[in-house]
Amino acid sequence: MARRLCGSAGLVIALAGTAAAQAPAPPPAPVIVIKAGRLFDPESGTIATSRMILVENHKISAIGPKVDIPKGATVIDLSQQTVMPGFVDAHNHLAITYKVHPERNNYYITYITESTALRAIEAASNGIQMLAAGFTIVRDMGNNGNYADVALRQAIERGWIPGPTIIPSGIIIGGMGGQFWPTPEMELEKRIVYPEYIEADTQDEIIKAVRQNALFGAKVIKICADCKKWGYTTDEIRLIVAEAAKAGLKVEAHCQTKDGARRAIEGGVWSIAHDIGLDDENHKAMAAKGIWRAGTETPITLQEGNHTNPEAFKRTVAGLRNAYDNKVNLTYSTDADYFVPGKTRGEVAIDFIETWKAAGIPNADILRAMTINGYKVAETDSVRGPLKVGFAADIIAVNGNPLEKIDAVRDVRFVMKNGLVFKRDGIMMPAAFFNGGPVYGPNLR
Repeated sequence: MARRLCGSAGLVIALAGTAAAQAPAPPPAPVIVIKAGRLFDPESGTIATSRMILVENHKISAIGPKVDIPKGATVIDLSQQTVMPGFVDAHNHLAITYKVHPERNNYYITYITESTALRAIEAASNGIQMLAAGFTIVRDMGNNGNYADVALRQAIERGWIPGPTIIPSGIIIGGMGGQFWPTPEMELEKRIVYPEYIEADTQDEIIKAVRQNALFGAKVIKICADCKKWGYTTDEIRLIVAEAAKAGLKVEAHCQTKDGARRAIEGGVWSIAHDIGLDDENHKAMAAKGIWRAGTETPITLQEGNHTNPEAFKRTVAGLRNAYDNKVNLTYSTDADYFVPGKTRGEVAIDFIETWKAAGIPNADILRAMTINGYKVAETDSVRGPLKVGFAADIIAVNGNPLEKIDAVRDVRFVMKNGLVFKRDGIMMPAAFFNGGPVYGPNLR
């Protein structure tokens, strides 16, 4: 048996090698020179004027007041705009869109009436809408059916469709029921909770759940720390963090109580989603440990549809300000998984700047949360995000100066993803992103 298994493995490796050797070369990457009237560096919070960026082989190859323009290069004049790195939404759910009609914003109904296949198509559309709004990276944190988020990442990276870089979490891991409260028949006989959640209550189940997500392509692990009254203990969260670390993955904890957030902090998670359980004490503990806050601070502009209300918004603003004053690591995160008539998913996500404005966060720090902090929490900051030589060419441009007026980020006029122009003069032009095959390789999980 051992010999037979070894032989089979050898055949697989040989076939993979043959496939790699015969794989067609990807389409030639365009050589592009961008003339930037203003170039914004979010890390330093400064703007340089009259800069040029040379893009070759999907990466930034030179930046400066003047660069040599290669013969045949396309020159894009953005001299009247502010050029900057792309935005990051550190917490979204691209493969679910719950609605007032027909499900009255009850995503449990969305889940049981829309297949994973349909939701994968929704995710592709939502991803394009996010990219058009300037979001070049999205952490997709569960509620994506049967790994539609991983499929989206693969489709984008293979060259099938345009979209942001996706950091998928796979299926959310939680105790029995997940975030649902199913009937005994639906839970025990129909097992309706899966695949929206992996139910893991024992140590063995927890370990297997983490390994399942890692096997199927998750790049971060998402858990429900306290979705039920019993929740996960600090030791169980430590177990999840340790098991995820074996696969090189970090853990985000969905927390909705102060005690659940405290256990997540003590358990060593990488980030905490939602601000409900984050008080001054927990913020101080997060700051001391360097834990990221993905607060998903819903703005008052989205109160229609019962996404928030004036009292809840007041608490949200106070919580964000408290986190800022305590020097917590802040990310720009939305949880924008619902339909707002008249707005794209990207426009809904951008609307969250209203909460940051209301909290009195300086524009430079809002932009830092939307960019540099996003790259760090997504763990792309060494290869993608910052506008540096050798990094992936993900570049956007806006009218106006967002340092002076943050609402400038609402009007993204230019988007480049991986060195390809996706949007120019405010018009999407995605033809270069659609290919008849996986032109950038098979991209195994």
